[in-house]
Amino acid sequence: MAISDNMRGAGLMMAAMAGFTLNDAFMKAVTQTLPLYQAIFLRGLLTLALLVPLAHVTGGLRLTLPRADRRLVGLRSVAEIGATVLFLTALMHMPLANLSAILQSLPLAVTLGAALFLGEPVGWRRLSAILIGFAGVLLIVRPGSADFNIWALAGVGAVACVVLRDLSTRRMSSALPSVTVAIYAAATVMLLGAAMTPFGGWSPVGPGEAGYLAAAAVCLVMGYVFIVSAARTGDIGTVAPFRYTALLWAIGLGWLVFGDFPDPLTLAGAAIVVATGIYTFHRERRLGRVAAAMPTRAPPPR
Repeated sequence: MAISDNMRGAGLMMAAMAGFTLNDAFMKAVTQTLPLYQAIFLRGLLTLALLVPLAHVTGGLRLTLPRADRRLVGLRSVAEIGATVLFLTALMHMPLANLSAILQSLPLAVTLGAALFLGEPVGWRRLSAILIGFAGVLLIVRPGSADFNIWALAGVGAVACVVLRDLSTRRMSSALPSVTVAIYAAATVMLLGAAMTPFGGWSPVGPGEAGYLAAAAVCLVMGYVFIVSAARTGDIGTVAPFRYTALLWAIGLGWLVFGDFPDPLTLAGAAIVVATGIYTFHRERRLGRVAAAMPTRAPPPR
C-alpha cells in the first residue's frame, strides 16, 4: 500500500517533535550536574560538528550572507540566544511537560506577531482563537496562585523570543539555505556559552554527562532535519498540527524519566492551547484555498 505525502509529512513532523523533546530531556538531565552555560557551550560544539558536514553534503553551506539578510540573520541569532537561555533556565526549574505546554502557544503567538508587526491580516475568528489559546496559557502559568512558578515566566519569555526569531526568518530571502541560518544560530549560541562559562563555572564532564550532551546534539540536529523535510512533504495544513505531538512526548518523558505529571489544570490549559492552535492551522489552510480559487479578487474576510 502506497503511503501518501501527507502521511509521510505527518510522520516526519512527529519524528521532529520527538527529536526536539528528547533534546530537551537530555539537557534537563545534564544541567542537574553541569552549569547551564557550560552545557550550552558543549552542546553547541557538538551540534556544529554535525551541522557543518550536513550543510556541506547538501550544498547549503554559505559563509557569505547576502547584504539584505545580514541584519535579519543577526536579529534571528540574538533571538535564538534569548530563547535558548530562557528556555533552558526554565527547564532546569520546572517540569518538562508544563514548559512544553507553554511552548505549544507558539503558533498562536507567531500569528499574532505577524499581524502586529508584518501587517498580515487576521480576522476575528483567528483573533478569538488566539485569545482563547492565551487564556489556556494562563491556566498553565496561573499567576498569583499558590501554584505559580516564576520560572514559567521564563518559558513565556522564550516564546516571545522564538516569535521574534520566526518573524525575522520570514523576511529572509528564499535563496538563503535553511541549514546556513541554523549554523549561524548554533554558532552564536555556542559563543554565548563560551563567553558566560567563566562566570557560571566549569565542572568535570563524566561519561554520563558526555553521553547526554552527545545525545542532545544528535536529537537537536535530527529534529531540525525532520522538520525541514516535513515542511516540504505534504499539505502544510495537514502536517503542521502534528507538531503538538511534542506535548505527548513531553508528558511521557517527564513522567518516565523525572517522575513529573501535569495536574488537571495544566492539562486543561494545554488542551485549550492545542485545540485553538489546530483551529488556527485549519482556518489558515481554508483561507489559503479560498484565496487561490479567487486570485483576482480581494482576500476573503477573516
